[in-house]
Amino acid sequence: MTGSVRDPLLQVRDLTHHYGRHLGCRDVSFDLHPGEILGIVGESGSGKTTLLKCVSGQLQPTDGSVSYRTRDLGPVDVYGMSEARRRLLMRTDWGIVYQNARDGLRMKVSAGANVGERLMAIGDRHYGHIRSEAVDWLERVEMDMGRIDDMPGTFSGGMQQRLQIARNLVTKPRLVFMDEPTSGLDVSVQARLLDLIRGLVGSLGIACIVVTHDLGVVRLLSHRLMVMKGGQVVEHGLTDQVLDDPQHPYTQLLVSSILPV
Repeated sequence: MTGSVRDPLLQVRDLTHHYGRHLGCRDVSFDLHPGEILGIVGESGSGKTTLLKCVSGQLQPTDGSVSYRTRDLGPVDVYGMSEARRRLLMRTDWGIVYQNARDGLRMKVSAGANVGERLMAIGDRHYGHIRSEAVDWLERVEMDMGRIDDMPGTFSGGMQQRLQIARNLVTKPRLVFMDEPTSGLDVSVQARLLDLIRGLVGSLGIACIVVTHDLGVVRLLSHRLMVMKGGQVVEHGLTDQVLDDPQHPYTQLLVSSILPV
């Protein structure tokens, strides 16, 4: 046994990162439990993207720790792992949905191959099964199954984002990181994509950290909300409580849409 659903899946303690003399984030601590969705908001430069990169293994923090409860070994220090094991974790048990879908897709292979590669990363070698799963996941993200052999560059931005989501969720990861997953999309496309994400993440019981400038996104998706300013967390609580009754002056400004984000 490596823990129960009551045990944190992810533990972040005193996480700090500096870019030379410039502060990215400082002394950030939180727990994330299985199936929980944490939203992180703040204006541009608040430190939310730096925090996400540090927590997701993409950026070595200056100080602090990130502990992840693995399936086989229990809690492990993410930055104490070998580079190879951390990369394997990111290809199998974790998912990362980038703001620009092209950053999370292989643009020179087909839609089906983008999904299939993730299955191969967890040891699936049966072509028929991989193909069948790819078809199933294209359908689940509301894409035309007849386009399984088309290249990602032939899809619209919204369809590329759907493909990126399918690529990340096909292995049923336990933890997914999302960086502005609906930014740059038309409002109608955003709404449908958010409904899709909420449905899939909820049905699979995936824990998720969502970084966004859009308070509507976190209200719809997240259970808890962290508000960042100047690299630090200034408010943290249940999403509805934070948005409906903000306590920190900065959060009050964000909620009243006075500050640009």
